[in-house]
This record gives sequence, C-alpha cells and structure tokens, in this order.
Amino acid sequence: MAPEWHSTPCQFADFDNFIMNLDTLYSELTLKTKTKMVLLVLDGLGDIATKERNYVTPLEAATTPYLDAITQDAVQGRMIPVAPGITPGSGPGHLALFGYDPLEFQVGRGVIEALGLGIELKAGDVAARANFCTLDKKGIVTDRRAGRIDTAVCEELCAVLSKKIKKIGDTEVIIKAGKGHRFVVVFRGKGLEGPLTDADPHHEGAPIPAVKPVDSKSAKAKKAAKLIVDFYAEALPLLAKKHPANGFLMRGIAHQPEIATFEERYLLKPACIAVYPMYKGLAQLVGMTKLEGPQTIADQFQRYLDEYDNYDYFFIHYKYTDMYGEDGNFEAKTKAIEELDAALPILLQKKPEVLSITGDHSTPCAVKGHSWHAQPVLLTSPISGSDKLDRFTETGANLGSLGVFEAKFLMRQMQANARMFDKFGA
Repeated sequence: MAPEWHSTPCQFADFDNFIMNLDTLYSELTLKTKTKMVLLVLDGLGDIATKERNYVTPLEAATTPYLDAITQDAVQGRMIPVAPGITPGSGPGHLALFGYDPLEFQVGRGVIEALGLGIELKAGDVAARANFCTLDKKGIVTDRRAGRIDTAVCEELCAVLSKKIKKIGDTEVIIKAGKGHRFVVVFRGKGLEGPLTDADPHHEGAPIPAVKPVDSKSAKAKKAAKLIVDFYAEALPLLAKKHPANGFLMRGIAHQPEIATFEERYLLKPACIAVYPMYKGLAQLVGMTKLEGPQTIADQFQRYLDEYDNYDYFFIHYKYTDMYGEDGNFEAKTKAIEELDAALPILLQKKPEVLSITGDHSTPCAVKGHSWHAQPVLLTSPISGSDKLDRFTETGANLGSLGVFEAKFLMRQMQANARMFDKFGA
C-alpha cells in the first residue's frame, strides 16, 4: 500500500526529499501478538529540583521499594508531552501517551469530561468542562475551585441548575455533576459547534471572561458563544447565595471530533481503569472499555488482576500526584507516590510483559500547575534491557537510554518491546 505524503516536519520523518506518514509505516509493520501491556500514569508526576527543597523532587524524596525493584530491569528517559516549551492540558497529555499526536488530534476538554461521565454525545453537541468557583461582590474570582467542595455539594448545586435551566431558546441544556467541584454542561441543539475560548481566567484575581469563537467566521460557533453568555445570565443568580460555590468557570468548550480507535491503530483490545471522569472520557474517546467501580489505587490494581484475561492493554490512572502538585504540597505529593508504591505488589501478581510508568505531564510543586518540563518515564519488558539504575527518578531518567523523546512515541516503544513490529526493509 502506498504511503500518504504530508508536509508537516514536526510530525513525520524525511526520506529522500519526501515526507512519509509514520503512522502509515507503523501500521504496515504492526503484528498481532498476545502480549499484555500496562500504562500506569501518575498524573503530573514530573517535578523540578529547587533550592528550597534541597534540590530533591517528590519522586526522589519518596520511599519506593517496589518501584526501585522494577527499576533494576528497566530503562528510563524523559518525554516531551507536546513540543518544547508548551504546557499541555490533561487531554493532549494523555492523547500523546495513547500514541495520538496532540497537535493533530485536538479534543476539547468538555467533550472528554462529558464522555467520562457517561453522556452519549450526539453530532452537533457542544460540551464544556466546568467547575464551581468563589466570586466576590464585584464578580472577581477568589478561589477557582470553591475550596474543593465535596462531590455531594456539587451534586446538589447541579440539581438546582438542572431544575431551573432545561432549555435556552431552542437548545437543550444537560448538566451533570462530576467529582468534587467539577461538572459538565452540554448544549444540544441545531447549528452549534466549537471550539470556543474559555470562560475561565485561569488564575484568581480576575473576572470570568466572556467566551468567543476560536474561528471568528463560524456562525455556528457564534451561536454557541451566545448560548454560554445566556447560560451564565440565568445560572449565576441561582448560585448567588451558595457560598463558597457562588460561581462557575467553563473551559474546553468544543464538539466531538472523529478519531480512529485504539484497537484499529494498534490491534490491541484496550481497557481503562480510572477514577475521575475526565480520564475515563479520554479513554472512551479512543475506544477503550471503561472498567467502572474502583476508587483506590489498590482497588484499581485488583480490577486489573480480575480483568487480566479479557484485555491486551490496560491504562491505569492515578490522580493524586497532580492534585497535590497543583496545591504546591510537596509532602502530600511525596506521600501519594508512596501510597501508589505500597499497592504495586497487587499489580505485580500478574506483571505484564510490557509495563510503562510515567506521567501525562509535569506538575511541579513550585509551579502549582501543569508545566512544559519533560516528564520521567520508565519502561520494562523481557527485552527492554536495563539502565543499571537503582531508582526511578527525574535524575535517573536524565541518564536513561531512552533519552528525550516526544510522548506520542511511547506507545510505539511499548509495541516494539511487545515484538509487535515486523522488520522494516530488506
């Protein structure tokens, strides 16, 4: 089969003055095997060494005997989540880990969150990821997460909004609570599309900005933007006395794109074991089966054992490293790593042939948010070799044989370690 030719140098390799689509090449070389794979994602795992913390990161400060044991027969490296200097959201970060170029497959966070909450999106639906916040009397955001209200409070507030706002004009409004302060809003009607800019200043001390179409020429996007304005006008008065959650922010406002499934791309039957809706939505977006129920990392590893024979590839997601990184809580992030490590023996009862442990991006405590810093990655298989390192840390990853590479190639590294590629050329 003739390859497709493209001209985007950041996505494809140059062979004799033309550009070959690497995905096409990988597909042509892919073999069906019975290898089991696990991608274990400690969200926001990467961090930076600072003088204030004696140049030690949470991963380096944590006591991790089981990770250390895995490291003896593993290779390490660093991954650039999108491109040098670009800070990724969770969507691009995870899509890259799944092997989808985040610059080619741009998916709104609202779509991901809606799918994760079990909302079946229809063609033309526009979805937004939202979270309750605290506003002062002048409409200034003073807490973007409303003190991280409990899920039960979020559900009560969403019920209030759902009861009062069922339609705006000819457009149906669907509101569903997520975990903690998070929820989703879906607008279902005719003539709508995204993406829109965020109704979120992304920091405290500023008002909620009005949304605008990313494509200023799109009449459908203009209609969707007007709907958001009208929704705020109806919803904010209903929350005015609901301190601390007397306001809300919206971002990732978009419609669902077409995307090839994980099984089509890799000939692997995939499953997702995650707690938070957004990561379930990301998995569902690429056709992974969501294995619902587990709430702790120990439960997640046990579910992996229970489902081991039913799937070829498991994506297991752990949120708390990212959460505490965003809080700037070094000690809590360190403890979260230790808690995952303590549960690892459950997973290792049926160690997969290929195991990769990494983050979707870095969330340094000093930054209190996502960053562009390359995240550490560990990969082990019977043929991975060993970097002869004692621990899995940022420092070790800097020395590892995987080097520094784009996260979109991790899946290809895992396939290679599963002997899924035929030889290229004579």
